[in-house]
Amino acid sequence: MTPETPAARESPARLWLAALLPLLLLAGLLVVMLKTMPSDALRSDGAPPVERLSIQRAVLTADGIVLSVLNDGPDAVTIAQVVVDDAYWSFSTEGGSVLRHLGRTRLVIPYPWVEGEAHVVKILTSTGTTFEHEIPVALRTPEPDARHLLAFTLIGLYVGVIPVALGLLWYPLASRLGRTGLDVLLAVTIGLLLFLLIDAAHEGIEKAGALPGSFQGVALFVAGAAGAYLTLEWVGAWLRQRRAGARAAGSPGAILALLVAVGIGLHNFGEGLAIGAAFALGEAALGTLLILGFTLHNTTEGLAIVAPIARERPSVATLARLGLIGGVPTIAGAWLGGLVYSPVAAVLFLGLGAGAIAQVVVQISRQMAGGRPVAERFATAPVMVGLFAGFAVMYGTGMLVG
Repeated sequence: MTPETPAARESPARLWLAALLPLLLLAGLLVVMLKTMPSDALRSDGAPPVERLSIQRAVLTADGIVLSVLNDGPDAVTIAQVVVDDAYWSFSTEGGSVLRHLGRTRLVIPYPWVEGEAHVVKILTSTGTTFEHEIPVALRTPEPDARHLLAFTLIGLYVGVIPVALGLLWYPLASRLGRTGLDVLLAVTIGLLLFLLIDAAHEGIEKAGALPGSFQGVALFVAGAAGAYLTLEWVGAWLRQRRAGARAAGSPGAILALLVAVGIGLHNFGEGLAIGAAFALGEAALGTLLILGFTLHNTTEGLAIVAPIARERPSVATLARLGLIGGVPTIAGAWLGGLVYSPVAAVLFLGLGAGAIAQVVVQISRQMAGGRPVAERFATAPVMVGLFAGFAVMYGTGMLVG
């Protein structure tokens, strides 16, 4: 008979009390701090408040400009005036003009903006502090209706679904390669994914830096990346365990191809967010060129999906399913980015995409190593050529996007 531990002999009420007591004491301490505000004694008399307004988004409608504003500072801020293109302009608020910490409001400015022109909007607080927002190219902000949903769906098809499907057509070539050729193909895949990883990390950290400080953008990006990496690591281990027990989850190559498709899908969701937001924010004056660049850029992603199953005979339905997993998230991202733009969501999903791709790179490297040290497996001329070729291809097509 297994002896009971001291914790098992404790009553549930005592265990709950032990868990909650520190939290209750902490809550009491916070209440005392808020009542006494000891930091106020360190402020000089007459010192101005710390004001940090963040203009989250500018929506252009037929009636004017609507700004979404967030108070990122610790002190209350009063919005006093609005200046558009060096002219003071009337405005109304939806949420009030006095914002406490993390308070939000919408400023409705009946300004006759001009399509295709640049406009500069400035917010003046009651202390005279100025916060500026530039609209580089004034375009009517898409509204959630059937026409715009269809437009963003077509963009997602052109940018994500169709290019990935075209890349899957390299399967017959991949299936005819010898051992060395397959190693080179897997190395090309790793090169492709490494570029996507660097691209997602760069864009994610850049957008994280633009978030209001209260949102801790870099921490959010890193948390999303770590969460996606660990989740895919667990999913891969679970699928392999199922296969070992019941042979119901597919071959190792099929599992890896699925993980690659999921990683690419998460990355393409972030890509769709970027495209949709560019149109919504009036930053895609050359929208067709942007779409063409992403289309060329994403065609190689289908190759990354089929490389792990080049030695197998997947059905057309399996290839189609993998292609949809990798490509369809682009449509959902374009919807969210174009119709309900959220910079916080963009940072989070870019982090998820980066973590997923990093995990897929590790998985493919393990498969190539075959139990040997990864560095030893990569230290061959054909593999190194494939690695750099994959990176170079993505770099070249990425120039059209940037």
